[in-house]
Amino acid sequence: MAEVWIMGEMLVEIMRPEADMQLYEAGVFRGPFPSGAPAICIDTVARLGHSAGIIGGVGKDDFGKCLLDRLKRDGVDCSHVLESDENSTGCAFVTYFKDGSRKFIYHIGNTPAAQAKAPKMDGMQDAKYFHIMGCSLMAQDAFGKEIVKTMKAFYKQGTKISFDPNIRPELLKSKESLKLVQEVLEHTSVFLPGVPEILQLTGKDTVEDAVKACFENPNMEIIALKNGSKGCIIYTREESFSMGVYPVQVADSTGAGDSFDGAFLCGLIEGRSLKDTTCLATAAASLNTAAFGPMEGKISKETVAEMIANGNL
Repeated sequence: MAEVWIMGEMLVEIMRPEADMQLYEAGVFRGPFPSGAPAICIDTVARLGHSAGIIGGVGKDDFGKCLLDRLKRDGVDCSHVLESDENSTGCAFVTYFKDGSRKFIYHIGNTPAAQAKAPKMDGMQDAKYFHIMGCSLMAQDAFGKEIVKTMKAFYKQGTKISFDPNIRPELLKSKESLKLVQEVLEHTSVFLPGVPEILQLTGKDTVEDAVKACFENPNMEIIALKNGSKGCIIYTREESFSMGVYPVQVADSTGAGDSFDGAFLCGLIEGRSLKDTTCLATAAASLNTAAFGPMEGKISKETVAEMIANGNL
């Protein structure tokens, strides 16, 4: 009876240990690390004490074990994870550059990461949020359609839809993907984009106009506009406010936005004010960046509370 469900790619990440190491050059990698934006997000929900479940797929191999061991250890319901004998677990190779940019090589398309089907809704009737990542919609058109099908089933039963467009240029290969993104956006109550994404999806030139366009959707309740190290801006129809980030020594920024999403949903479920919810999400994101690896940050109810109590935004 998970409060938050997510459906999307589950993969391991294999990473260059230092900045400016090209993927086409021979060199050292670190990993595998359990990853995939949906997995990072839902693991954060579980680590913050809320019931959480994931719909996805892995291979019956060591990489799949890496993922399932971590998620199950942290309390994520993996009963709807396909374990395939036929294909290996999805993976991504990533490198960083000193200007803050990243480059990925994904191996997802012919893996179980993009093969899960829309589940029967037995035991999911009490879900408060169904969260979607845009990168999951773009992994494969057929998989994106299964996610949208699942979204509609959750929406029909009264579950709210939250959406992080999380657009990856490496995965954006078809016009069908953008159609799926727009369909999800129409059902979204909690929208968590970055600045370039909200401009791209609305076709507007300014954030102000983009936000206004988003609120033309009658389902839209909250927009959490993420802007990396600059923090975020929260919008509702009645108010808006900005929030910075907690100071940490950044080791790896991968997954910070995904952890923000998961913690933000936790705050909403707990009935916190929007400012307290944003503090919770910002603390989780900051803790995520303080460790190398996409979901290796020391996120827990205790560490988040300590950062909020001692930190300055």
